[in-house]
Amino acid sequence: MIQPYYLNRELSWLYFNERVLEEAEDSSVPLFDQLSFSAIYQSNLDEFVQVRVGTMLERMETDPKKKDGRSGMKPKQQLKMMLGRIGELVPRKDKAYLQTMEQLRAFGVEHVTFSEAAPEEKAYLEQYFKREVKPLLSPIVIDKGQPFPFLRNKELYVVVHLAGRNSVKLGIIPAGGNALGRVIRLGHSGRFILREDLIMHFAPQAFKGHKVLDAAIMRVTRSGVITYNETAPDEFTDFRVVMEDLLHKRSKRDVVRLQMNSALAPDVMEFLLQKLKIRKRQLFFEEIPLDLSFVYKLQEFNDSADLRFPPEKPQNRRDISPKKAMMTQIAEHDLLLSYPYESITPFLRLLDEAALDPDVASIRITLYRVASNSRVIEALCQAAENGKDVLVLVELRARFDEENNITWAKRLQDAGCTVIYGPHNMKVHSKLLLISRRTENGIQYFTQVGTGNYNEKTARIYTDLCLMTANEQIAEDARHVFDALSTDSLVEQSETLMVAPLCMRSRLLRMIEEEIQHARNGEEAYFAAKINSISDRGLMDKLCEASQAGVKIELVVRGICCLIPGVEGFTDNIRIVSIVGRYLEHSRIYIAGTKERRQVYISSADFMTRNTMHRVEVAAPLLDETLREQAVELVQLCLSDNTKARLGQSDGTFLHCDPATGKDAVNAQETQYRRAVKASR
Repeated sequence: MIQPYYLNRELSWLYFNERVLEEAEDSSVPLFDQLSFSAIYQSNLDEFVQVRVGTMLERMETDPKKKDGRSGMKPKQQLKMMLGRIGELVPRKDKAYLQTMEQLRAFGVEHVTFSEAAPEEKAYLEQYFKREVKPLLSPIVIDKGQPFPFLRNKELYVVVHLAGRNSVKLGIIPAGGNALGRVIRLGHSGRFILREDLIMHFAPQAFKGHKVLDAAIMRVTRSGVITYNETAPDEFTDFRVVMEDLLHKRSKRDVVRLQMNSALAPDVMEFLLQKLKIRKRQLFFEEIPLDLSFVYKLQEFNDSADLRFPPEKPQNRRDISPKKAMMTQIAEHDLLLSYPYESITPFLRLLDEAALDPDVASIRITLYRVASNSRVIEALCQAAENGKDVLVLVELRARFDEENNITWAKRLQDAGCTVIYGPHNMKVHSKLLLISRRTENGIQYFTQVGTGNYNEKTARIYTDLCLMTANEQIAEDARHVFDALSTDSLVEQSETLMVAPLCMRSRLLRMIEEEIQHARNGEEAYFAAKINSISDRGLMDKLCEASQAGVKIELVVRGICCLIPGVEGFTDNIRIVSIVGRYLEHSRIYIAGTKERRQVYISSADFMTRNTMHRVEVAAPLLDETLREQAVELVQLCLSDNTKARLGQSDGTFLHCDPATGKDAVNAQETQYRRAVKASR
């Protein structure tokens, strides 16, 4: 049944990415960071097109009449809505980039075309093209009688309209690749031209003997959808081999979008659409560069502090001794780290100590995404090489990190780790570590539960929480999780941890139900959560029921939000805010009850069906009162943000909170950093 407090998931995601675009338009954001937000908006959209548009096109073929459970729309209707909304935002995205670049001219950073270059710059570019670019080009000519070339996903191409007799004739030049830098700097200034623009200008030189009528830059996006049961593993096949085969197939998936910087003749456009097997609605004309990943390079052109956010270094807390063993400190009391305001170093120290400690017998960990030069991987390899029993679950299906994880799985296995991949057709998204250490009094356990990946890079730009504890009940449940993972089974019962898919959703529903009963008894009742996304219909219905019963509900939701607050008679008591700021909000916190009976959990799971019912996820309670209050205070701070927060409206959109000035302004991320600095002194 479609409820008035439901919002279509795809539309909600597009609203979220629009909030990212708002940061690119925000004059209070430094100019280089405005460019970064433009690039993030584009990168987010690329993934959305690959996965969600790709999925919807498949559904139109396989199940065209199936309606979305939240909006009632069929796949065709959803696709029309998605592509239409993407198209509506193109001019706005273009304007944001162009306005930022216009302002950067005052700082000497200027994006020019060949025609805008000075005479001496044109002479340099002509020589540069002849010497450095042209020898590496591989132009081809195609017409109706020649096969159309395979265009790589998200690569840039220059397409040239050539004069032909009674038929379309095209030239195509790959403009990507890593042999040359994409940003061509003009002298020692901050003026630059992009490689694809240079190639397009000199395209006639690549097609001598042909008359060039017109040229444009284009980029295709291919479906990123992988169906894991396409190649079912058998008892003789390593799942890693299966994944390698699937990744090869993904690179050949159908084109789902074509981007161009300008239109060519109508018959040429029709020819391109026909060869790429897409419809006109999947074609987008964009004024700015089709790939904005180069913008980070521009920060090398000017080191002015005014052009970027002030540097913020993750802090080392004064209550965590650098001279005392981490296991000793964790045994004394639980520790909760808050990234990126606090350093990941204590956690890395814990791993390094475990690798070297002769009394540590085993280390078990789940890996979803790790850094490119991972200290976590190195510590695990060192532990295995030191003779410890190291079990590593590597999630090979972490979307768009599959190749990296395949490489890490090989590295870990070569070092002597036992590598497993988890249940078939179910991702392991939990962030869980269990260290077992021999002592005179028996085995001592150290458990770490996180909201984010074991990734030193993202720990500097994502907000996440890391709990490290010696609690025996938590360790016992963690041991059951690893036992289940290593025996291709699922945890059916847990005492302290909440473990999806069988022991989390029911507990969450029960926590909300308890608040409903308190409200019906005339008592104060409260439920809050800080999550990335919410789309689970069961949880949304329960929250609606709680709202109607009088439970006060506050949610901090960064991304997809299919629950609409403030709908009269349904979600009147639900308030939702979304923060998009300097750091990516990533921590998940669940809070139930008033202070006297408060339960607080941190988790890797969002309120999405894929997390609560189709993945292995873990939520850990904060049993230490100080840590509970720390997490609650963090959520309340986010709810009080009136600078970067947007407030959910009764139509599903989000609007900036009322602007605040002076002492009344609250920026949750800036406040958390200031507190971290204070705690380090």
